[in-house]
Amino acid sequence: MALWITDECINCDVCEPECPNQAISMGAEIYEIDHSRCTECVGHFDEPQCVQVCPVSCIPIHPEHIETCAQLLLKYQRLMEEAPSLPGEPGASLPAASAAPAT
Repeated sequence: MALWITDECINCDVCEPECPNQAISMGAEIYEIDHSRCTECVGHFDEPQCVQVCPVSCIPIHPEHIETCAQLLLKYQRLMEEAPSLPGEPGASLPAASAAPAT
């Protein structure tokens, strides 16, 4: 069930930074949600963060992209496998230069 930003969007800029999957970006006129990246925050939060912060309630479920919770979880897992590890995250390795003190 990917979400969708309707034309009621006021471009307030609060939804984009809240998306843990980087599924929200500025479109030609309003923000848009990439349905291939939207998991409705499954795997990250109990509720979609963009919906929580939207001041005009313009982010419903997209009627053309209905997905089950299991499908959303699989999408989340795929996105996490594709994401590069960041320093300090589990599974991340330190660069060789910072692994040992310089002598």
